[in-house]
Amino acid sequence: MKPFLFLFTMIAFLHQVKAQYVQISKEELLALTPQWKGERFPDGRPKVPDDIIRRMKAVSVEEAWATMTNAGYRYQIAEEWQVINPDSVLVGRAVTATFMPGRPDVWGAIDSMGKKEGRRAQNVWAVEMLQKGDVYVADQFGAKRNGPTIGDNVGNAIYAKTGNGIVYDGAIRDLEGLKEIGGFTSFYTSYDPSYHNPGMGQSRDLTTMIVGINHPTRIRTVTVMPGDIVLGKMGVVVFIPPQLAERVVVTSEIVRLRDMFGHQRLRDGKYTAGQIDARWTDEIEKDFSKWLNDHINELPVPKETIQNFLKDRTW
Repeated sequence: MKPFLFLFTMIAFLHQVKAQYVQISKEELLALTPQWKGERFPDGRPKVPDDIIRRMKAVSVEEAWATMTNAGYRYQIAEEWQVINPDSVLVGRAVTATFMPGRPDVWGAIDSMGKKEGRRAQNVWAVEMLQKGDVYVADQFGAKRNGPTIGDNVGNAIYAKTGNGIVYDGAIRDLEGLKEIGGFTSFYTSYDPSYHNPGMGQSRDLTTMIVGINHPTRIRTVTVMPGDIVLGKMGVVVFIPPQLAERVVVTSEIVRLRDMFGHQRLRDGKYTAGQIDARWTDEIEKDFSKWLNDHINELPVPKETIQNFLKDRTW
């Protein structure tokens, strides 16, 4: 179906369907994420294991970028954010929300559907679906004046449900109150003291409307899917496809071990900086394998990761 025909059909029949239309169906989500073979939430969203998410916190932006680029994913990093709790790390599974500028007929149809199902204001529809470990990822199209849909009340609701912060391409309000929420590590575009206009009415102020929950959404130049792993640190946000999450973590852990070994051998004076910075010789690789075996129970990486790494080596 052509895009303009799809939009026409949506507007013509919007009053006749449930607000579930805004939320992606399980069948659609399964079709859009075929490379994920692991566990899923009941709605079809990929559920990367908690252990991988826990270990993801130690992954550097550079390591994640390199692994994803090598896998063909070159546009997974979003930059230029303002940050709440900039010294902390944001990690979790993405729940996506997409907003657009309000249009009376479409806004009214969407809002009417929501009221029939007992839903409250549109800005909390996706928030009410959040679970522990999720990250609320919202495309608010950079809206600022009269655009904020998140203040300290909604922020507290998000944190209570997830234990996490947000990635929000728009303006937030009640910044002082949001900073008081411990652990609410969040990335946002701007701050504005105004608030989201909840209805169209006769006002000429900007109004936003929610058009997608757990659909693919855009954050900066990144296409974000529900279930992507969000890694926010050093002022940037990385969105990792679920099927690459374990690879990113394990690759990072091996790089970390190589760095630990290289630094130790430099301090010992066994090798020069030139030897460690260059491609390692077979002698250094054998020394590295022996070092891993000798310290396997002391290293800050799961023992299984080291054992699997050593099993595939030829020295």
